[in-house]
Amino acid sequence: MTQTIISTIAVKDMTVTRANVIAQRTGSLEMGIAKAMLIEQLKQKLANGVAHFIFQKKDGSMREMFATTNPALCSRHINGRGITREFYATTAIWDCEASAWKSFRWESLVKVF
Repeated sequence: MTQTIISTIAVKDMTVTRANVIAQRTGSLEMGIAKAMLIEQLKQKLANGVAHFIFQKKDGSMREMFATTNPALCSRHINGRGITREFYATTAIWDCEASAWKSFRWESLVKVF
C-alpha cells in the first residue's frame, strides 16, 4: 500500500502575483515561487525595521543594502504621490545608507539576512 502525503502552504495573493511575474521573467516556476517567498520574508522585515539583504543590479554586480519601509523610520520622506512601485513589479525601499528611495526588481533579490 502506498501512502500519499499532501502538504499545503498558504500564501497571499500578492505573493502569487510576484511568483507568476518572476517565473515569466526568469522562465522558471520554481525560481518564481522561491523568490516570491523570499520577497515576502523581506517585506515583513522592511515593515518592522531595517532589513539587510542582497540583490543583483542591472549591470550584474551585487548590491548589499540596509533599508526599510517602516513608517516610523521613513514617513517624513513619503509624499504620497504617484503609482506604487509594485505596479511595475518592483519594490520601493528607503536606503538607510544613501538616505534615498531606491527600488529593485523582484527577480533580482538574492539573499535576506
